[in-house]
Amino acid sequence: MAMQNSSKTSITQQFDNYKPSKAILVWACAATAAATMIVGFNWGGWVTGGTSRTAAAAAADIARGELASAICVERFNAAPDAAAKLIEFKAITDGYKKRQFVEAGGWATMPGQTSPDSRSVQGCATALAI
Repeated sequence: MAMQNSSKTSITQQFDNYKPSKAILVWACAATAAATMIVGFNWGGWVTGGTSRTAAAAAADIARGELASAICVERFNAAPDAAAKLIEFKAITDGYKKRQFVEAGGWATMPGQTSPDSRSVQGCATALAI
C-alpha cells in the first residue's frame, strides 16, 4: 500500500509541477476551437449566414403562398354562387384543370397583382378539394 501512495503522490506532484510551453497552449486552444466548430456545424445546428438567408427566403415564400391560399379559399367561399361553383369545382377530376378553374375565377389573384402566384393557386385548389 505504501507503494501505491508513493506512485499517486509522484503522479500528482508531476501534474502540479507541469508547466506547458506557450506553443502547447496555443495549439491546445486552436484544437479546442476547431473541435468546437466541427461539433457545432455538424451536430449543433449551426449554419452560415448564406444558409440562413436561403432558408429564411424559402420559409417566406412558403408562408406567402399559404396566406394567399387561405385568402383565395375565403374569397371563393364569400362569392355569391360559392355552393354551385364548389360543386362544379369538385366535378373536375384533373388537377391541372382544377388549378385553371381557380385561376379563371380570379380568387387567387391578390390585390395589386395582375396574375396569381402558382403556389397560392395550388394551395387553394388543394384546400377546396378537401
